[in-house]
Amino acid sequence: MNNQDKSPVAVASEPTQPFLTDLCGSQSVFLLVLVAELLALLLTISASSGLQHFDWDKLALISVQIQWVVLCSAIALCRLRFWLARQSHVRAGCVSYALVLAITLALSVIGQFVVYGMSSFAVFGDFQYEFNAWQLLNNMVIAAIMAGILLRYLYLQQQLRNQQQAEMQARIQALQSRIRPHFLFNSMNSIASLIATDPDTAERVVEDLSELFRASLAEPSLIPLERELSLCKHYLDIEQLRLGKRLQVDWQIGDCNSQLKIPSLMLQPLVENAIFHGVEPLPRGGRITIRVSQNDKQLSIVISNPYLLVKKNHHNGEAAQRHNRMALDNIRRRLTAHFGAAARLSSSAENGVFTTYIFCPLTA
Repeated sequence: MNNQDKSPVAVASEPTQPFLTDLCGSQSVFLLVLVAELLALLLTISASSGLQHFDWDKLALISVQIQWVVLCSAIALCRLRFWLARQSHVRAGCVSYALVLAITLALSVIGQFVVYGMSSFAVFGDFQYEFNAWQLLNNMVIAAIMAGILLRYLYLQQQLRNQQQAEMQARIQALQSRIRPHFLFNSMNSIASLIATDPDTAERVVEDLSELFRASLAEPSLIPLERELSLCKHYLDIEQLRLGKRLQVDWQIGDCNSQLKIPSLMLQPLVENAIFHGVEPLPRGGRITIRVSQNDKQLSIVISNPYLLVKKNHHNGEAAQRHNRMALDNIRRRLTAHFGAAARLSSSAENGVFTTYIFCPLTA
């Protein structure tokens, strides 16, 4: 094989896991502001000798100081998030901690000057700024304690999230790795028989087969709907060559955004089941209908196929139903891993027609 034909998946570098939780999000900012205000309330109660002598002016002053420190630190850490992810955990932790303390020091000095200046604004010409070292030391000690606690919490929270994402990725990889088209040997036999009589068709089948297995061996991810439909058509072209007129496919593609993202190789196993359990056992074959539509909230995919009615105690029928249930459960788990409860998969069997319904949230 030519070295220039290497897959981009093989040479791509692995993404770096974040060191801290993303502090740019609205939820993170809200929680930081809430924690900062609770700290300001605690410090005010302590400085006022209890609730009986609670000082609202002091609460406002302390709140402004703490909120500025928290928000400026969050902005700085948010800006450095990707840089911190590329450092060792010890170095990233030390830089984050030192950054919060440096911001606290700078804002405390500025805060003292502003507060004393505003309080003596009427006689600003005679005002002389007196640096309060003890107040500054008090702020730094409080910042050191709270920064250590919060940074440790944000670090552990992000590491837990990294672990959960790694486990989910491994689970998706394991589920996708089970998807190996059973028609491999049939396809190879078809290619072998066509090489002498119809080499052009044999070459096209090889290309279709390589596209399917390239997708099967790739890293599990979300791919555009257009790409997934193309992979499904490659599979059907191969099966059409084997089954001939016994296989009929009715594509009903509505007005959909072709760049909507769905899990890779989600439709192909369902179409494979439709052929293996539905069309192929029937002497006359049958028609598979694939309907794709989109509304404001979700993408809908409906696959229907005929199936052979068998007795419940028939061994082959029970094995086929069990295999079909395993395939549906596989797809359902992958949908849940990618989209959570927002995605659904269901099926029904009525009057000799088996139908699979898939609903995915819109993800462009």
